[in-house]
Amino acid sequence: MDDKIFYTTVFISLLIAIIIVFFVVSIVLYHRRYIQLQRERIVAEITILENERKRIAADLHDSIGPLLSTIKLNLHSIGVTDPQDKLLIDRSSGYIDEVIRGLRQISHNLLPATLERKGLTEALREFIRQLSAKESLEIKFNTSGQINIPPEKEIHVFRIIQEIAHNTLKHAKATQLQIVLTRESGFFLVLVKENGIGFDVKKARMESSGLGMKSLAIRTDILNGSLSIDSTPGQGTNYFVKIPAG
Repeated sequence: MDDKIFYTTVFISLLIAIIIVFFVVSIVLYHRRYIQLQRERIVAEITILENERKRIAADLHDSIGPLLSTIKLNLHSIGVTDPQDKLLIDRSSGYIDEVIRGLRQISHNLLPATLERKGLTEALREFIRQLSAKESLEIKFNTSGQINIPPEKEIHVFRIIQEIAHNTLKHAKATQLQIVLTRESGFFLVLVKENGIGFDVKKARMESSGLGMKSLAIRTDILNGSLSIDSTPGQGTNYFVKIPAG
């Protein structure tokens, strides 16, 4: 009788242990699957966003821009003798020029033409020149080694640096920003340093509701790279991205 109770107890204990293990494994697998689905969703959002940016930039550059230029030419072809009419045409032509300049800027922000024509390094130099002209932030940009990143990866590296620069302007209250792009030992390395107010990295990752912080991580994943953010409140922030060159 005692043996029967003993074996029954052992069997129940084993059964409970198996149920607990199964439950824990199910939770772990579910959590991993949930994280994977979240990442896939963000990757899809980024892909859709880039495709939409490219489409809109092309429409602005190839369709609306030329159309406005044609309207301007037609406007100037109107023969007028009245000084008031001529003044009105000149003013309208000036407004069209402003709209064209605005469209070019919007198109550039959506997808820098320099990135496709001259590559990542020149696109970054152009981005930094434009940013420095508008903001009171000292930006230094240095490169070393052969920066021949494949075109399909360049857009992600550009967006990573662009996102960091915009985050610095928006949140960091920094006066200096240093960007280094180099190639060493089979890796492309991106180092960005700013002297702003810093932040709690772990807390920011947990509480981030937008694409900003997440897109940095996801774009790095797309590049099969690694992202390290070192920051302490009051001591600025360092971003380090390591991307396989192969």
